[in-house]
Amino acid sequence: MTTSLATAPQTLPPRSAPASGLLDWPRLLQRFTDYLVSECGLARNTIEAYSRDLREFFVHLHDATITLPAQISTNVVRGFLMRLSERGLALSTIARHLVSVKMFLRYLHIVQVITEDVSTLLETPKKWRTLPHTLRPGQVEALLAAPEPGDPFYSRDRAILEMLYATGMRVSELAGLRMQDVNLNVGYVRVFGKGGKERIIPIGSHAIDAVNEYTRGLRAVLTESGPLDALFVSRTGNPMDRTNIWRLVSRFAGQAGLSGNVGPHTLRHCFATHLLEGGADLRIVQELLGHADVATTQLYTHVDTTRLKSIHQKFHPHQ
Repeated sequence: MTTSLATAPQTLPPRSAPASGLLDWPRLLQRFTDYLVSECGLARNTIEAYSRDLREFFVHLHDATITLPAQISTNVVRGFLMRLSERGLALSTIARHLVSVKMFLRYLHIVQVITEDVSTLLETPKKWRTLPHTLRPGQVEALLAAPEPGDPFYSRDRAILEMLYATGMRVSELAGLRMQDVNLNVGYVRVFGKGGKERIIPIGSHAIDAVNEYTRGLRAVLTESGPLDALFVSRTGNPMDRTNIWRLVSRFAGQAGLSGNVGPHTLRHCFATHLLEGGADLRIVQELLGHADVATTQLYTHVDTTRLKSIHQKFHPHQ
């Protein structure tokens, strides 16, 4: 987590709980999200995720008869995480919930709603990370080849798959692409990531050809009813959203005979893993992915154990 909560917001003075002893959790959540917008500049999708996680946390507090922020202890939070685990949620999802709760508790401490920063006593979810699910290059090729040339939306679907693998961008970033963000002559795409941070990613010939075919043909037909700057549009002429794209990738993964939960983020994992397998510098991959912390990118170095073993055997003096 790179967002700093070191200073209290000037626009949100400390407030006490109501005289009844009960706190208006939704109002406090609104104050927190206002802070994330005005002071932290987080992306809308990130703030929405925090809000969803915290509403689940409030349900847990209600069930545990917790009515005041001062009653929230590490055991209360751990009980919430155990509740999520019993629902069968993935470790990554539970870790995200913990990040949301920690940010909220840190904020409550900053604005003096609670006297102790409970968030500092909770284990960082970085220790819970699992290796990302990736595909072999041959499996990726099968996925990219899954769209049928005779399908009415073939050029769009092929362009989406090629762009995801060529750039490693997040699905929300792909959905937010505009026509002016792509320069096919130069071979670059401009992406706005988390917190509105801009980065430039080069794209190869396969993605360039696919996007060219789509924009010169199908996209012009889909946008006949009016001007639209979104790069990828649906059959109704509206911008493609994250859900549309996720379903599209999942459908073609099934057609390609790929098992497991394959979605847009899988291609992001493949992008990073295959670059590192090919010898790319870790810092370059970090920049292309838009990771604020190189430790996040380092996760991919643990995936390619075969390459690490071959390097060890080649260069270690006792091999």
